[in-house]
Amino acid sequence: MLGMAPDHDVEGHFDVLLGHLNAEHWQDLWQRLDIKVQSFESLGLSAAAADRLVWQVCQSQQVMLVTANRNDDGPDSLAATIRECNTTQCLPVFTLANKDRILESSAYAAEVVERLLDYIMYIDDLRGTGRVWLP
Repeated sequence: MLGMAPDHDVEGHFDVLLGHLNAEHWQDLWQRLDIKVQSFESLGLSAAAADRLVWQVCQSQQVMLVTANRNDDGPDSLAATIRECNTTQCLPVFTLANKDRILESSAYAAEVVERLLDYIMYIDDLRGTGRVWLP
């Protein structure tokens, strides 16, 4: 079973997206996809965990990470980790292109959810891509 977890800095944004996923319009599809929603806590990670560790744990547990992290600030950054460790079997990291807009616009959040669901339905085709931008 696949999982999905928000990075610690987008937990509130992820809650907004979950609200859309559990709303009447998408609820049936979301339930059929059977994605287990995880958290740093349920994955055994602290909020201060290094990007490399977060990525490694998510990959080992088959959890799709949702983040707004775009930095490449050193060898343990998410970007460096993806470049170094990504294989054709790795799940992509879903990166929010405009995280603040999710909180400001329900229409934009709905667009992000629609794109996310489309990607999840074809997740095996996205393995090895590294990052996938939302929307």
